[in-house]
Amino acid sequence: MFKKKYKKSKPSLLNSFYYAFQGIKVNILTERNLAIHFSVMLLVIILGFIFKISVTEWLICVLLFGFVITLELMNTAIETAIDICMPEINPKAKLAKDTSAGAVLVVAIVSVIIGIIIFVPKIILYFG
Repeated sequence: MFKKKYKKSKPSLLNSFYYAFQGIKVNILTERNLAIHFSVMLLVIILGFIFKISVTEWLICVLLFGFVITLELMNTAIETAIDICMPEINPKAKLAKDTSAGAVLVVAIVSVIIGIIIFVPKIILYFG
């Protein structure tokens, strides 16, 4: 009467972390924009130590790092899934991909503005 459902075995917690880090690694190596975001993140971390930003400023920077990197990873996942499901050109698929990329752009722009607000006064004091 009822079909028996077979469950996939769940990966161990350690394997789950391994797969997640593999996803990040592959994306850093293959996605230009993610590599750029990680480079900018490293630069901001270095500047944060040089200019001795406050704990609150560090928290803001870390949150923004997380938002930008997370959205870039999600953008790649969305674009990849759409490419698999819809290999031919489709206006709605294009809209989904463009919207996903647009979300990353909005957070990146906001991050740059906040970075300017945090670092420009410190740079002016340092050199002025």
